[in-house]
Amino acid sequence: MRIYTALISLIYFCLVSPVMAESFDTNLVKWSSSYTGEAASNIDGGKKEKSAYAGQLYLGADINLDKAFGWTDTTLHLAATNRHGNNLAEKALGNSTSVQEIYGGQGSRLVLFSLEKHFFDGKLELEAGRMVANINFLGSELCQYFQNNAACGNPTFVFRTSSFTWWPVSSWAARSKYWITPNVYAHIGVYEDNSGHQDDGDHGVVWNTHESNGFIVPFTLGYKTSWDTDRYPRTYEFGGWYDKTDYSDPLKDSAGNNAVETGNPYEELNGRSGIFARFEQVVYRPDPDSKRSFTIFGAALTKGSGELAVDYQLQGGFVKRGTFDSRNDDTVAFVVSQQHYSRDAMKDLTLARKLNGGSGTPANNQVMMELSYGYQLTPQIRVQPNIQYIINPDQFSEPGRKKDLDNIFILGLRFDVNLADIVTSLK
Repeated sequence: MRIYTALISLIYFCLVSPVMAESFDTNLVKWSSSYTGEAASNIDGGKKEKSAYAGQLYLGADINLDKAFGWTDTTLHLAATNRHGNNLAEKALGNSTSVQEIYGGQGSRLVLFSLEKHFFDGKLELEAGRMVANINFLGSELCQYFQNNAACGNPTFVFRTSSFTWWPVSSWAARSKYWITPNVYAHIGVYEDNSGHQDDGDHGVVWNTHESNGFIVPFTLGYKTSWDTDRYPRTYEFGGWYDKTDYSDPLKDSAGNNAVETGNPYEELNGRSGIFARFEQVVYRPDPDSKRSFTIFGAALTKGSGELAVDYQLQGGFVKRGTFDSRNDDTVAFVVSQQHYSRDAMKDLTLARKLNGGSGTPANNQVMMELSYGYQLTPQIRVQPNIQYIINPDQFSEPGRKKDLDNIFILGLRFDVNLADIVTSLK
């Protein structure tokens, strides 16, 4: 009962209190609320032809504690989500990479409860509390223009090869970001891995560490400019992570034999790492007073240490803001990514197939592509149809599958509604 009381209180605080506070002090609370829906239909390939829908209701508030209590440059962040619906990959595709990035962490839960403070005229940011790693590291605002989970909200390599924590499943964490110059920064964090909270129906308000499985430390050195400071805004980052958690070897049992053949559990290991480089660069912007532009982006992620199922991931694409003369806020976007699997992972899948009566070797990579058009229906509502294509759907969801899945062709539709702006416009 206390769980539901806490969630109801947060929803009241996010929706009602900010509206009331706004009439007294517009700088006290910055509130936000949105709804995102993602539908997908498999029209060819995979296991069977089906459709699925997943959605997320988001409620959040940033409270200025300087205004509230006189705590200089200090902000309290709060957020809650309700995720609902189904996963097409699980229902019909047969692979393990979702085509609806909004799916996961189903049910209502507290996502964010953290305190952020700035020092040295904003050069140093410190934040601690209940947080998620993938919002602070390896994220991009370009992800709003895509639906598949290979590239968004973060490159899926980081989740397959580490215990990188993900929205909306929060855990204890702290991070520090220092702006060496107005454009150059160093960023490091530490995040508890508590995988038990990933279960659907977990509400995010049980904060003990009884099921903690270690921690992960992501770090980044970056260069970033903005629309206001640069004709051609850009982001360049190099970084990685060290993961001090337990995980399973992709092939061997504790005796060094192939686990799929012996039937024994896969060996438990501890400690692994990865590195990445990524960029976003506006290469065309005819009017410096407009965001009509053409942006290219790309990323490469690879193994640092440990026994991993994926060797590396590559991705790239573009986002064109402004399409037709009268459509300044519409977008055309494309992304392609490749996940390349390790030798041990491929041997494990091949053995599982053979033991189940199949033959041949699964493909050692999966390629996912998406082309979308974003139509800004109103300032608060965006509708985004998309086409997705998967080459060599992976076999990790069903290691004993006897033969390869056919390539998959998917029609999708994403829509985003800014509920906070709608409420504000009604005032």
